[in-house]
Amino acid sequence: MMNFNTNAHRAGHTSKENIPPSTKRDALQVQRTKQRSVLGVLSVNELGDRSRSQGNQFSKHSSVSDSSQLNFLGCASSSSYDMYVEEACEVVLAASGQEVVLDSYCQDAETDALQNEDMRLLLELSSSSCQDVSIQSGPNTSMMSQRMLCVEHAETFHQHLRESEMKFRAKPSYLESHPEITNGMRVILVDWLVEVVHEFNLHSETLLLAVNYLDRFLSSTACVRRRELQLVGTSALLIAAKYEEISPPELTEFVYITDSTYAKKQLIQMEHVLLRVLDYKLAAPTTHQFLHLFMSVHSVCAYTENLALCIAELSLLEIDPFLRYAPSIVAAAAYCLATYTINESLWPDSLNAFTGYTMADIAPCLADLYKLYISAERHPQQAIREKYESSKYCRVSRIAPPVELPLL
Repeated sequence: MMNFNTNAHRAGHTSKENIPPSTKRDALQVQRTKQRSVLGVLSVNELGDRSRSQGNQFSKHSSVSDSSQLNFLGCASSSSYDMYVEEACEVVLAASGQEVVLDSYCQDAETDALQNEDMRLLLELSSSSCQDVSIQSGPNTSMMSQRMLCVEHAETFHQHLRESEMKFRAKPSYLESHPEITNGMRVILVDWLVEVVHEFNLHSETLLLAVNYLDRFLSSTACVRRRELQLVGTSALLIAAKYEEISPPELTEFVYITDSTYAKKQLIQMEHVLLRVLDYKLAAPTTHQFLHLFMSVHSVCAYTENLALCIAELSLLEIDPFLRYAPSIVAAAAYCLATYTINESLWPDSLNAFTGYTMADIAPCLADLYKLYISAERHPQQAIREKYESSKYCRVSRIAPPVELPLL
């Protein structure tokens, strides 16, 4: 069973420095103004019913029966943790919580020895005294910070991002490998992650990285169960926070935000599996990185900047069509849509020369973003729009979209 119920509050998250975890959890409970329930405490059947109720908002995958015990690529449905990694290796989390790696491509004795050593290490880490095995937080290495962005190095930076973005993309059709997971479930999970990021006062880049990790993990695995989806999403956010934030939330806070649905040990184990599947490649280019770069080349007002960021985040909700576009194209389309909404201008010549993108390159994604933008107010999930209703973001989610766009 997945529990997407969180007892977090909407009030601003207090500074985490020098505050014991227990004090922070008590403060969350005392200051809570309302209980935020994205999925609530739902049974397996209720979860499926809710995802199907989204209607045409979601993909054909919502037709999968909640009671189905489908096997995919030999996946056994009786285990409490069953997932398979495609291509290079097969990762299984058994009911005992142990990770088993079966690599059909590695036949030599040296590789077998490495696997045995890895298994031994994992079993040690999975003991009751295990500690967090993932990367520890250090100095903020975010490339998004405009303070760190030197315009004179923009071309080199842009070239690096464009070369990297193709290596960190998920497969648009990955849900075909997960019979128990629907597009509607992913939408609800992403909406929940938005609220958690807002609750912990984390950077938007942390959210985008977490969604990238989630999608890439599901692209490389098969048969992830619906009751494990929130665990994967929470672990993805945990890793993203450690990568991006100066002071990431502690592990106990992630346990708390899931209403103790998962124990520390489960989060640590899933974190390790996720890092293994991602091959520890975490520096994924995001739409926000491209947007900040574009805005350093051709500056815009605060309203345009925040509206572009809001529109780019809305694209996180939909696998189809937005995983078919590179982050740089989504960023360019968000930039065009925001500048046209505010100033009735589109793609400036300076960015045309800088990126090599023409309006013909951007137009298909721009059309899809425009459809999403004009329907955002009616979308069942509203966490992103509520976030951008804050004065911190100039309340840009209240800005009405243009009646029509040229070139469309």
